Amino acid sequence: MISTLKQPSLKFLTQKDSLVRRSSSSSAKFTSFVSEMAPKRLDAKRVTISKPLHISSLENFGSVKRRTKNGEFKRKIECKAYEADQSKPIAEKTASEASRRVRIGIYFATWWFLNVIFNIYNKKVLNAFPYPWLTSTLSLATGSLMMWISWITRVVETPKTDLQFWKTLFPVAVAHTIGHVAATVSMSKVAVSFTHIIKSGEPAFSVLVSRLLLGETFPAGVYMSLIPIIGGCALAALTELNFNMTGFMGAMVSNLAFVFRNIFSKRGMKGKSVGGMNYYACLSMLSLLILTPFAIAMEGPQMWMAGWEKTISQIGPQFIWWVAAQSVSYMSLDQISPLTFSIGNTMKRICVIVSSIIIFCTPIQPINALGAAIAILGTFLYSQ
Repeated sequence: MISTLKQPSLKFLTQKDSLVRRSSSSSAKFTSFVSEMAPKRLDAKRVTISKPLHISSLENFGSVKRRTKNGEFKRKIECKAYEADQSKPIAEKTASEASRRVRIGIYFATWWFLNVIFNIYNKKVLNAFPYPWLTSTLSLATGSLMMWISWITRVVETPKTDLQFWKTLFPVAVAHTIGHVAATVSMSKVAVSFTHIIKSGEPAFSVLVSRLLLGETFPAGVYMSLIPIIGGCALAALTELNFNMTGFMGAMVSNLAFVFRNIFSKRGMKGKSVGGMNYYACLSMLSLLILTPFAIAMEGPQMWMAGWEKTISQIGPQFIWWVAAQSVSYMSLDQISPLTFSIGNTMKRICVIVSSIIIFCTPIQPINALGAAIAILGTFLYSQ
């Protein structure tokens, strides 16, 4: 039985009186102790408790007595408690919160590292082997294979799905496929940094699509945050030294496709039991089935074989490692809240942009860097 004590009954307690719950009989003793001591401890240092408390344990120290003003001796009773709306005592909660923050820090570090590796090696592969449709297919295929192995070996619990789940997931997968291929096409034509600067404008697409097609309204602060996003992207595009229209449009299409992916996912997948990495794995597998016939139609095995032989002869066997690195690194972690993800995603783009500029020695003008900084700042403000 849980006993709950409201604020007025606890104002007289000193800091030495820690509160916790064990049984209804202990609570009765504590209540009696409260009623006796309340008028006699008005001079003690007070503690204000704004929330109900659960009494967790009550200890009666028979050998420890203290004298009251009337000359009587009373046994010392020590009580321990925690807030009623908390599932664990405060000390345990603090420890678990610290552990959660460390875990999220590890997720972020892994996420950023894998994204940097993916983008760097994806660009290396595309520079030597300019077939973005096949490269996109390999990324999805490798990620899907990894999850199949994880399910078979029971490293990850196999998700429980049905036909209705896959029907609902289909439009999400279509949008995901378009966004993934469009981003890869963009990176095959322009610098990685430029692609990610344009992709930082995704929030603007999200707001505009939600407002125009879904009739959603947003606070004024959201609309104000779009100004630096749009202005920064435009400034970066106009001052890009190696501007390419196909690369620019690929990033723009990717933004639009991922916005629709998120909308379809929120509206169709709400309440579904599959989440986290399993959801992303199912999405990648279905996208692989959708993309494969289009990749064959757009490029085809003959082009792939000719390009592969030429690339291997020029670069050597290490090209195989490049393909493996960009494919494996495509899988990302999904263990954090949406807001934390938005902020982390902004920081991830900064890591990718800076890393790609350094590794590929990408020429960049100060005005171009300013445009990128303004766009990323706007994205960060939007996430707030």
